[in-house]
Parts: sequence; structure tokens; C-alpha cells
Amino acid sequence: MLDEAGRRVLASFGIDAPSPLPASLPAWRPFAEVPAALAELRRRGRRIAILSNVDRDLIASSLPQLGLAPDLVVTAQDCGSYKPAPGHWRLFAERTGTGPEGTVHVGASQYHDMRPAAALGYRTVFVDRHGEALSTKPTRVIGDLAPLPDLIDALE
Repeated sequence: MLDEAGRRVLASFGIDAPSPLPASLPAWRPFAEVPAALAELRRRGRRIAILSNVDRDLIASSLPQLGLAPDLVVTAQDCGSYKPAPGHWRLFAERTGTGPEGTVHVGASQYHDMRPAAALGYRTVFVDRHGEALSTKPTRVIGDLAPLPDLIDALE
């Protein structure tokens, strides 16, 4: 299941055994509020894209648990790189014909999401489930996705 890029990353850390992550991903469940927040975003006419550091087969196993199909999924496999590299955002812009304007990037990693998205000009919402010290300057910070639909409306 691990692609060549993933094997190279592991090898760069001296790891030659496959990660248990691919086998565990299908069992992961979304946080309790996520399906309802995404459904409300969709009800309000918002488009939803997922930019993921996993391969297509792995994300496909977890998407049904969200309760809706996203409008776009960009994986590391699709863009040939892993976040924080800008490949995900470049492919997103290419496939949607949009860029930072009118788009809000929501993520739970300051390193993988907030820093690169902000550097590319996106407004960012940091989902801070653990009370982290901020090393970035997101547009907004929320503790979970429950307030996201209202927050996105307020950012418009």
C-alpha cells in the first residue's frame, strides 16, 4: 500500500518497515461533530475539498464515514508530494480554477496546514483540539468543527 514516495520518506529516517498507519486508517472515525458540521456547510451551499497526505485508496476507505462526498479530494498520491510542500494547494487551484481568494483552508496542523496555506495567501482556520501554543497566525482558531459553518459565513 505504501507508494514509492512514502518508502523514500521512511528510508530517509532509516525505517525500512512499512508503517502501521495504512492498515489502521480504515478504522479511524471522524470526531463526533464533523459529519454534522460538513453537512451544514453543504446545506449552506459551500463546496468541500479534502487535501490529504495519504494515498487515494486510504482516503477512499475513510470518506464514507463523513456522511457526504467531498467536491474534491487531493491526495499526496495525486500531487506527488506531502504537505507542507505546496503541491496539494497547486493541484487544488488547478482542478477548481480558484486560488486563495474566496477559499478558507481548515486544518489541525500548524506545520502541515496553517503555515503553508497562509504562505500561499489562503485564509486559515486552525482546529485546535489540544490547546496548542500557536506558532502560526491563523485567520481564526476553533476547538472543533461545530462552529465552522457560522465562522465561514462570517468570513465572507
